[in-house]
This record gives sequence, structure tokens and C-alpha cells, in this order.
Amino acid sequence: MATDTLVRRTPMRSGARPAKQAMGLGARMRRNWQLYAMLAIPLVWLAIFAYWPMYGAIIAFKDYNIVDGILGSRWVGMKHFERFVESYQFWRLIKNTLILHVYELVATFWLPILLALGLNMARRRWYRRSVQLITYAPHFISTVVVVGLIVVIVDPNSGVLNLFLGQFGIGPIDVLSNPDYFRHLYVWSGAWQTMGFSAIIYLAALTSVSPELHEAAIVDGASRLRRIWHIDLPAIRPVAVILLILNIGSIMSVGFEKVLLLQNTLNLQTSEVIDTYVYKLGFASQVPQFSYAAAIGLFRSVIGLVLLVLANTLARKFAKSSLW
Repeated sequence: MATDTLVRRTPMRSGARPAKQAMGLGARMRRNWQLYAMLAIPLVWLAIFAYWPMYGAIIAFKDYNIVDGILGSRWVGMKHFERFVESYQFWRLIKNTLILHVYELVATFWLPILLALGLNMARRRWYRRSVQLITYAPHFISTVVVVGLIVVIVDPNSGVLNLFLGQFGIGPIDVLSNPDYFRHLYVWSGAWQTMGFSAIIYLAALTSVSPELHEAAIVDGASRLRRIWHIDLPAIRPVAVILLILNIGSIMSVGFEKVLLLQNTLNLQTSEVIDTYVYKLGFASQVPQFSYAAAIGLFRSVIGLVLLVLANTLARKFAKSSLW
């Protein structure tokens, strides 16, 4: 008892501070309510537009009709998935979607990297800013305007392309009606539109490279290409791997708007992809097939999720960088 009294009456050492009590979640929210209020806006948007619509995915397992509603419609299980897999459209849609996305990935993934490396090495400030402005600008042009420009340029009668080819006795070529040209038109117009803006991410990663590394490499006699290979590329490799994983995860989905706007009855052989097929089934047909369209969309999403997990696992194993 005497010992406890002595301990309680022992004065605190000079300069010592009392232990800080842990602050609860409610107290932290009251203290930093402005930050939580700002966080609430994107969370509400995510809940309403990203998670709540998942409830409607159950119509893929039902024969949905508007009168009975989602819960009242008859449950049919995997009927619509089996119908899609057994349909004559299945392999054509899968092939067109995969070829278009893989072609776009292989052809355009390295372009922003090269542009960022070139801009990072450019010495003249005015030149670097001019190139950035020219390459960034197309990103802010809407897809509808881009497709309109493409139509005007490749018009078989008055388009700039055919007028130019006509000077050499070639043409006219109806590019939009030829299924062989559709993929090239889609991919390279997309590269022109997105290359400059995509390079921003790599330029931001290159800002983390210490100038002292380049100075030391120059002293050691390293050329500009050597410095890019041994200093700049390792700095942007984690970012490139993450973007590659995300691209692989969306391999079953392509730019729906541009494909639909460039599509016509003559190039359907190569332009019909899963996204446009789902749109036509669900909204553009005389008798909308909501359940069948939902099943195809859900099938595509599941395949994309599997590819995303697989790509992330391989990247973590071989590149030592991953999303999680």
C-alpha cells in the first residue's frame, strides 16, 4: 500500500510528456471532417455507378422481362451463356476482339515510352514544349470528331488520302468499306490521339531520376543510348509493367464508341466485336434481348478478370512489380 502511494505521488520527470491516447475513428472524423467530406463524394459515385449496377447482373441468369422485373423473372441458370458459346458468332467475336486489342497493344504500347524518353533527353526547352503541345492536343478531341476527320480524310471522292494517291495513279480506295483496312485505321488513329497524353505518366516517372546519375554516367563516358538503357528505362519499368497489366486485363474490351462509329455493313467481318454486339442485342434490335446481352457482357468481364489476375501474377514473379 505504501509502495503504491509512493508510485502515485512520484512527480513526473522534467521534460517528460504524458503518453498520448489513441484517437478513435469518430474523433478523427470530427477533427478532419473536411477531408472525409471530400472522400465521401467519390465513394458515393463509386457505390451508385460502379457497385449498385452489379445487382442487375443477375438478369444474365434469368429470362428477364420488364413486366415481372428483375426479381420476378424466371431463373434459367447458364442458359444464355451456353447459347452464346454455341452460337456461330462466338469465335468470330472473340477473334475480332482479341486481334484488335492485341494489335493495338503491340503497336502502340511502346510509343508513349519512346516519346517520353525523347522529350526527357531534349535540351531545348521551347522544342520540348512545342512537341508536348502538338502531341497532347489530340487527346482532348472527342471520339466523334476524330471519326469525322477520318471519314473526311479517307473519302474516296474528295478525301486528302485519295487525292494524294491519285497523283501517282493509285485509287480511289474506299478505306472504310474494306474490312482489311479497318484494324489499321482504328489502331493508328488511336495511337495519334492517345500517344502524347499517355507519355505524361512516363515523364512523371522520369522526374524521379537523379541528375547525378546522368552526370556520373557522362563522366564515365556513357553515350546517350547507354544512359537511356541503364538509367531511364529501369526508372519507368514499374510504371510500364502496371500499365501493361491493366491493358491485358481489358483485353476483351476495346474502344466501343470508335468501333461503332467506324463500323458499317461492309466491314463487319473484322469490325464486329463483343462490345458492339452486346449493344446491338440490348438496345439496337427490334426485340431487345437484355438477358442474353447481359450474359455476354458478364462473360467478357470474367475473362478480363482472369487475365488481369494472371498478368499480375506473372509480373510479380518475373518483373518484381505488380498491382497487388
